[in-house]
Amino acid sequence: MKLFFLSLLFIFSGNTFAQDPLPAWNDGPSKKAIIRFVQETTRAGSSQFISKEERIAVFDNDGTLWSEQPIYVQLAFAIDRIKTLAPQNPQWKTQQPFKAVLENDIQTVKASGHKGLFELIAATHAGMSTEAFQAIVSEWLKTARHPVTNRPYTEMVYQPMLELLAYLKSNGYTNYIVSGGGTEFMRPWTQKAYGIPPERIIGSAIKSKFVEVNGQYRIIGLPELEWINDGSNKPLAIQHQIGRRPVIAFGNSDGDQDMLLWTTGAPEPRLAGIIHHTDGAREVAYDRQSAIGKLNTALDLAPKNNWLVVDMKKDWRSIFPAIQPK
Repeated sequence: MKLFFLSLLFIFSGNTFAQDPLPAWNDGPSKKAIIRFVQETTRAGSSQFISKEERIAVFDNDGTLWSEQPIYVQLAFAIDRIKTLAPQNPQWKTQQPFKAVLENDIQTVKASGHKGLFELIAATHAGMSTEAFQAIVSEWLKTARHPVTNRPYTEMVYQPMLELLAYLKSNGYTNYIVSGGGTEFMRPWTQKAYGIPPERIIGSAIKSKFVEVNGQYRIIGLPELEWINDGSNKPLAIQHQIGRRPVIAFGNSDGDQDMLLWTTGAPEPRLAGIIHHTDGAREVAYDRQSAIGKLNTALDLAPKNNWLVVDMKKDWRSIFPAIQPK
């Protein structure tokens, strides 16, 4: 009899654990709102039911799915590439933002924003095929380390957001990344890191051309910006590449607010959330005054538009995935 009750206890406790789709989230208003929304929009017969083809969820990347402090990961990559290529480009010694990179003036580089970042990316990608560029990104990520934690950048992803992506996918939602980061920079690793394939990456881009070289056909990057996927450009990019208004949207900065406004600007049901970086002990606390991931006007708009404000310190039981033993 004792063994029977122990077995029941194991079964019920196991089911309880299995039924929690977001174990890295603390039991609070944010977690409850997310689970309630997903249950209501996927349950047949519900007044909030959304057909599977309309279940579109969009996520910013930097600061929403992985760490963006002390600098954007792609900026760290661009800095390394500029220093490698500098001997072949002596004009960079006097040309910004290259001059700031070569002088290790990171504050000036940060101040140049996404435009400055993509000037660096365009310069380092110019004359290179998309395959070659993505191979360089993949190789760089194998050895590059976060300057504070010394973990690989692909381990600086947020465990609660990985769970959210998996939870949505298991309930028929299609996840997209809509980021200010470069499309070609993200495509080599997002499938492995997030389970989001390259065709669902919507980011910034440089101009390119289709060419034939010795009987081989290539797409070659040009040293010019095509599109910076930030602010009001995010809804335009979503419409252009997806063709459906998202049902769910998550971001972390003012650069995401137009994406959230557009998502929640349609009749309900809609869910939008802001990841608020409040945990200075386990990550970095920043918002209104930050040079990277500035969250000011979007934070003010959140209560007016019924957006979730996910407080990292209060809402997340853990921030990053557990370090796996080598």
